[in-house]
Amino acid sequence: MSRVYNFSAGPATLPEEVLQEAAQEMLDYKGTGMSVMEMSHRSKAFQSIIDTAEADLRDLLGIPENYKVLFLQGGASQQFAMVPMNLMKHRVADYIVTGQWAKKAFSEAKLYGTANAVASSADKTFSYIPDCSDLPIDEDADYVYICENNTIYGTKFWKLPNTKGKILVADQSSCFLSEPVDVTKYGLIFAGAQKNVGPAGTVIVIIREDLIREDVLEGTPTMLRYKTHADAGSLYNTPPTYGIYICGKVFQWLKRRGGLAAMKEYNEKKAKILYDFLDQSKLFKGTVVKEDRSLMNVPFVTGNEELDAQFVKEAKEAGFENLKGHRTVGGMRASIYNAMPMEGVEKLVAFMDAFEKKNGK
Repeated sequence: MSRVYNFSAGPATLPEEVLQEAAQEMLDYKGTGMSVMEMSHRSKAFQSIIDTAEADLRDLLGIPENYKVLFLQGGASQQFAMVPMNLMKHRVADYIVTGQWAKKAFSEAKLYGTANAVASSADKTFSYIPDCSDLPIDEDADYVYICENNTIYGTKFWKLPNTKGKILVADQSSCFLSEPVDVTKYGLIFAGAQKNVGPAGTVIVIIREDLIREDVLEGTPTMLRYKTHADAGSLYNTPPTYGIYICGKVFQWLKRRGGLAAMKEYNEKKAKILYDFLDQSKLFKGTVVKEDRSLMNVPFVTGNEELDAQFVKEAKEAGFENLKGHRTVGGMRASIYNAMPMEGVEKLVAFMDAFEKKNGK
């Protein structure tokens, strides 16, 4: 069976090259006589895998020496609690609510202290990014939190908020490694791997060393302290070994592709094909204001629920998988992460064009 074009928001499509490499090494990783899946996380072979993965990630992002890289479990959603548990020293934090995931993180933070929603785009179904140039930042806030790319609603912070000197914490799950990033602008970045980097079950945390402290909130479990994992080089307990191995292969794939500047250029070209079609279409309509559009997640609608359902059904039959929009917004959504090839987007647009000619108004 030939591979489909998988537009899923996550777990998402992975580079075919990476999957083929992993397949070749499935039964015998580099002469060890075993799969990475079966390998002790305390072995020399695995230590080499995690060390190489970290070195390649540091190289790709230009991560400064005073930041730690952690490979953790629990997905991005566990970070919604870990962040306040470890950083909410004064029990105050400011949140910018631009979608479902920021909203969930905001709700979780309320369990640990005062969480303020200093800006929100809920008034227009999260279809834009609010002006964050002069926010009412709380003097006691320990950090300002954003979800940088909104997977469900298809918006992206193209300009970081003015945090007025406070630490910026960013959930980058759905835009991680899609473009160059100045890590020094953040205190902490985290990303669930299953969108742009690897299989589900791994979360990557990049945290400035001065934020890794002993004095976390009382009652914080050992496993939910950044210090626990930083001190143990992400090997305090058995980490998601196979997930880390695949992430490492993806980092190497990105380097072969020319790094993050080349990736951003490729992603911009890909997204332009789809957005240009949506902008001239009389049937399909994008749902995000132009200046805040994501390069990774593109939601669109016909305005007719029955027609939306028909499109998703026919698209699936034609080999375009997972185009149904998130249940909270309906319509359609094409997630076009790093590993989605240009031809996948070109073929989708050709299919949409044919569908419009057949069903157009």
